[in-house]
Amino acid sequence: MSEEHKLSMSIDIEKLTKTYDSFAALDDVSLSIKSGEFLSLLGSSGSGKTTLLMALAGFVRPDAGSIRFGGREMIFEPPHKRDVGMMFQSYALFPHMNVFQNVAYPLKLRGYKRDDIRQRVQQALATVELDHLIERGITEMSGGQRQRIALARAIVFEPKILLMDEPLSALDKRLRETMQLELRRLHERLGMTVVYVTHDQREALTMSDRIAVMSKGRIRQIDTPVNLYERPANRFIAEFVGESSCLPVTLNAGQALFQGRPLRGANTAVGLKNPSLVVRPEKLQFVSPEASDYNVLHGRVADVIFQGESQLVQIDLGEGMAVAIRRPTNSSANNHLPVRGDAVVLGLHVQDTLLVGDDQ
Repeated sequence: MSEEHKLSMSIDIEKLTKTYDSFAALDDVSLSIKSGEFLSLLGSSGSGKTTLLMALAGFVRPDAGSIRFGGREMIFEPPHKRDVGMMFQSYALFPHMNVFQNVAYPLKLRGYKRDDIRQRVQQALATVELDHLIERGITEMSGGQRQRIALARAIVFEPKILLMDEPLSALDKRLRETMQLELRRLHERLGMTVVYVTHDQREALTMSDRIAVMSKGRIRQIDTPVNLYERPANRFIAEFVGESSCLPVTLNAGQALFQGRPLRGANTAVGLKNPSLVVRPEKLQFVSPEASDYNVLHGRVADVIFQGESQLVQIDLGEGMAVAIRRPTNSSANNHLPVRGDAVVLGLHVQDTLLVGDDQ
């Protein structure tokens, strides 16, 4: 790819709305994406993430709002004039065409000359390490190879914006994880602005500069992967991103209490609606009741579940509350694991003690 391609493009979305009858697919969405940023839209089915991506691509016309690429309004521009690369979940490759013909298709639509097409296709396929299969038929390709071909087709005309709609969902777990890292490295090398739709939280955490979590047509939080995981804005984010239990706390003179004990180190619960304590399995330790620097939780082991590289110990805290603690699968850790029915004391470090409330 050329050096000129390094000049990516910013995206600014303001007050975007789209309704289907009484259903709000997009509800007053505003979002700014920096030039060269890899931003993931994360959410469950029906959250609005794909509708937002299709609005950026020009396949969905919003009812109201603004979409600007590099400061230029795009709401009324047709898809073929937006000059964005698009990679679909199904790859949308043409089975009657070979690899070269599939990758060359966007260039032919744009009127490139034959020699230029040959050179650009070879460059794009070399970028995804498939230039040796340039004449091969699509039906002869594996799932991972088809994914790379679809990516080569999306970047062959050097778009400054690349839109990706769950492009790895059809791959098996091992190949999907490998491709996540390869896509991340490719983005770093090419420098284009990427908007990536996924329902897989681990995928979003692995690949993104920032993540916008969507629900019911709105963005509930946008932040870096680390901040999104470590400092969720509300209970919805805490439960959606990563494994966690949200335990209700009580308030006494402004002090948050759990199981009748003050929570040391907790951020203030003032202003939080229905405050809860966020507990993630990897943050917990087995401790003594007098452990310093820890908030302690008392419970009883409900189950111990082997999960390959780790074991998940489920703890019943009483009053309908439960948490889990995760430990690596190795001999030294296993020797000290409790068994079902054991009474245990768990410690949550004061630095890991976080309160969240319901979304306002």
